Amino acid sequence: MLERGTAQDGFWDDPQQAQEVMRRLSELKEEAAFWRAIERRAADALGLLRLALEEESTTLAPELEEEATSLERLLEEQELRLAFRDPYAKRNAVLAIHAGAGGTEAQDWAQMLLRMYLRWAEQRRYHPLVVDVSPGEEAGIKSVVVEVEGRYAYGYLKGERGVHRLVRLSPYDYDHARHTSFALVEVMPEAEETGEVVIDPGDLRIDVFRASGAGGQNVQKNATAVRITHLPTNIIVSCQNERSQLQNREVALRILRARLIQRELEQQQAEQAKLKGEYITAGWGNQIRSYVLHPYKMVKDLRTGYETSDANAVLEGDLDDLIRAYLQSTVGEE
Repeated sequence: MLERGTAQDGFWDDPQQAQEVMRRLSELKEEAAFWRAIERRAADALGLLRLALEEESTTLAPELEEEATSLERLLEEQELRLAFRDPYAKRNAVLAIHAGAGGTEAQDWAQMLLRMYLRWAEQRRYHPLVVDVSPGEEAGIKSVVVEVEGRYAYGYLKGERGVHRLVRLSPYDYDHARHTSFALVEVMPEAEETGEVVIDPGDLRIDVFRASGAGGQNVQKNATAVRITHLPTNIIVSCQNERSQLQNREVALRILRARLIQRELEQQQAEQAKLKGEYITAGWGNQIRSYVLHPYKMVKDLRTGYETSDANAVLEGDLDDLIRAYLQSTVGEE
């Protein structure tokens, strides 16, 4: 039996190590509960099937077919999770969306993407939190940062990095002409503890300002919003969602740590690219998906070739098939 603070183990003297072990135990318990639930559901379905066969009844066929499809989907998803090679896959994610050139059209498209991802997160019972948003002049948003809390949030969202293209009849054009708009999506893994990314306080410039809403109107009288500039990298993050300056500062630091992790990952990938071929970053030259609403409706992922004509469902957050197709295409990659 372990004794706290003994010279033999020293385990409980290291809070970070203890926290990591407890987190891992929690994950293992969750995985065990998942497989036990699958086993119970499969056994129940098999029992109903045997009963139906004995009674030569077809009334349970629709229910059994639905349960079989559901179990198959769960097993496919678990198989994808087991194939994740990214050490950050299980973490929360930080999602950023930036409107491209094109004024109101692009800003409206950025807001449509924000709504899409928020709905997707809620459907998966994740917890999305908008921590900073820059509203457009007339409509939409110029940029937004969202924390997505949930196991494997980064693993699933990682493939959304890149440029998203929209083709539609413009609701802002008097001639109702067809317009093409672009938005850039960034996805970063959230740091799990402050010690993972060491930031020298002397490398930070911290500015405070009033949180504002759409149209630039101040919604708070006190300067609670925080903007942090990391001087060595010139990375700038801000947060104005929380009510206190201290809370906004803590959230902004979390976003900064995530951006520093992503920066390190991109540097590593750039080095690996010298050995394994061209590496494409999530920059403006990398278009990953097209959403066409006119003259026909189609969403197509340009990396996998997966497409669907149900564009409305995708924009309502039905992204799982697109995400699954991309993840399957990356299985086995180093």
